[in-house]
Amino acid sequence: MSALPRAHELGLIGCHVCGQVCRDTQIEDAACPRCGSSLHRRKPYSCVRTWALLIAAFIFYIPANVLPIMRTASLGDVDDNTILSGVIELWVKGSPDLAVIVFTASIVVPMMKFLVISTLLLSALRGTNWARRQRSMLYRLVEFIGYWSMLDVFVVALLTALVQFGFFSQVEPLPGVVYFGLTVILTMLASQSFDPRLIWDCKEDDD
Repeated sequence: MSALPRAHELGLIGCHVCGQVCRDTQIEDAACPRCGSSLHRRKPYSCVRTWALLIAAFIFYIPANVLPIMRTASLGDVDDNTILSGVIELWVKGSPDLAVIVFTASIVVPMMKFLVISTLLLSALRGTNWARRQRSMLYRLVEFIGYWSMLDVFVVALLTALVQFGFFSQVEPLPGVVYFGLTVILTMLASQSFDPRLIWDCKEDDD
């Protein structure tokens, strides 16, 4: 079975902003007729920018886990909690649903994003055609969950509001939240910087 023709073989190019399929005019400063963005067969320096953002996000993720993320006070007992100790604190205080949300948003999702984006980058740099369809699905998954990555920060704000209902005497956000927020922003920028079209570039087709 012969391979399907590529877009560049058909003289087509897709806008990486709005997805509009345009005729490839070979003009250096060509723009998308729908959104006006510059047209590129591939995002310039996509892998370099993505690696830089991903490494920076991982660096910020370390203090996000080491530094306390919130302070809870109840009956004169004051505790500064990191992400993991905060999960335990929420569970003990009778909020297992919030504990699960914080654990998923703060531990599971960031680690999955680090792993998936690193896999996409390494496979793209190698030019392999291994599991291209599955890698495309992973990229779409990372983009989707990126919109929900700030749940942990929202939960801390929610806990502050819960004071009015008597769940805690006092809840205060601490510096760990800032580092975690930076981690989320940088991972989102990393996923946006990666050009998914690189997944379909390979050195040889042996399908």
